[in-house]
Amino acid sequence: MSYEPVDVLIIGAGAAGAAIAWSLVETRMRILCLEQGPHVHDKDYPSRNQDYELSRYGDFSCDPNVRKLPQDYPINSADSEITPVNFNAVGGSTVNFLGHWPRMHPSDFRARSLDGVADDWPVDYATLAPFYDMNDRITGVSGLGGNPAYPDYKPPLPPIPIDKLGQTLARGFNALGWHWWPSDVAILSQDYDGRTKCVNAGTCDLGCAAGAKGGTNFTYWPILENAGVELKTGCRVREILVDEDTGFATGVLYHGPDGQVHEQKAEMVIVACNGVGTPRLLLNSKSKLFPDGLANRSSQVGRNLMFHPLTGVTGIFDEPMEGFKGPMACSILSQEFYESDPNRDFVRGYGLHSGRYTTPMTYALGGYGVDDPIAWGREHREKFDDLYPYSAGLTVVTEDLPEEKNTVTLDPDLTDSDGIPAPKIDYTVGDNTWKMIAHGEAGAEKALIAAGAKRIVGKGGDKVWWRAGWHQMGTCRMGSDPERSVVNGWGRTHDVKNLFIVDGSIFVTSGAVNPTSTIQALALFIGDSIKNNIANLFD
Repeated sequence: MSYEPVDVLIIGAGAAGAAIAWSLVETRMRILCLEQGPHVHDKDYPSRNQDYELSRYGDFSCDPNVRKLPQDYPINSADSEITPVNFNAVGGSTVNFLGHWPRMHPSDFRARSLDGVADDWPVDYATLAPFYDMNDRITGVSGLGGNPAYPDYKPPLPPIPIDKLGQTLARGFNALGWHWWPSDVAILSQDYDGRTKCVNAGTCDLGCAAGAKGGTNFTYWPILENAGVELKTGCRVREILVDEDTGFATGVLYHGPDGQVHEQKAEMVIVACNGVGTPRLLLNSKSKLFPDGLANRSSQVGRNLMFHPLTGVTGIFDEPMEGFKGPMACSILSQEFYESDPNRDFVRGYGLHSGRYTTPMTYALGGYGVDDPIAWGREHREKFDDLYPYSAGLTVVTEDLPEEKNTVTLDPDLTDSDGIPAPKIDYTVGDNTWKMIAHGEAGAEKALIAAGAKRIVGKGGDKVWWRAGWHQMGTCRMGSDPERSVVNGWGRTHDVKNLFIVDGSIFVTSGAVNPTSTIQALALFIGDSIKNNIANLFD
């Protein structure tokens, strides 16, 4: 079945897809968004149930290979040291992300100029700053202005209280003379724009039933649907179609909720499927013009995959740290070691993030990606009682450098439920990152001891967290050279003039911070660029 054409077709209703749809609403073009997942209503969130913790190991796992829901696609990560995780629904992974919201630093956009590694972005921090600000207002970001690690800006809401755990660790950073600051978070510290402030339930990853967390299902999508943006759920795009005479994208083929294949024509196609889903779709969109995948004449689609390899260090204190109180993962962070230092044996840097602790059962089973459960048996309860209440940890969030050998390709055998080839991940942590991890673990241990920890447990050593693939970047990167990049400086693919990409795949470098704030700022910037170039958009 074929439908009448739309002006703008957006693939993916997550962070990036929602943001660019909002930017383009004022053009009065007809905008349609196709999302393979459902619209999960807050009444159906596991956080409303007494047995909510069990959902982390089933239908609300961050890992699609665990969930195995109809809207999920499997990922072959057998040859990767980190497995990608995501969520497929209206709001995408902002439904179950933890709301940590730091911006990238100005230096992150100039890694080649400053440090001789990776490449410079074709945009810079100053260009994105007004879009960061705009996105913070729409999302409802809580934080404290004046952070000396950044050019001056001020989040719209006051910071979430850092509470006892944050105050304790802050004293350690102070004793060492190291930078720390309350985390910017996409979580409301007070009622805002019709939404209710955080209730400190600590179930951020299981859907925020209060609407305090800034998932796009609570922020952008109510605005978009009221503005007339069309949204179709349960629609998995199989292939982007291209006209062999003009070289322009003409629309997509997608599997609908009726089980049939449909064609949707469009004047402009925008891909917002994340750093794994986007190269997967392009590589599967083969034609005579693009036998190696759509917009892939550079052979860069699927290359330079970046994550944020994570490890953690935990200290045990004399007093209970009350780490289970408040929103998960959001307390304070230190960027003392964020920028390059010639006295270290690695380039670029990392952050030390102080996260509150998760709920008891999840801690017993190994937390997020640590995969190191407290052994069952007679000593389990004793160890749990001695560790859990008194723990405070620091997560080492490292910058990942782009390497062409880290790839997303199509698996030759594994498919999703519609027969579309699944992505295969080949990824190894680089030598520079391992040096960064070792330095970060030593720094985290020093900070914890300075804060009063009596002993250190849970160091990662020679491993990173397996399920740390929340941040998927770099596989369709920006650049001015069509031979070395997939999109130009405002998200338009070099090879197909009416095809745009707006998700984390267009990142040139990864920084050492959670990418969602930057993904959405970029999407707003690209939307603005489309509007500014509308008269000759496809020239």
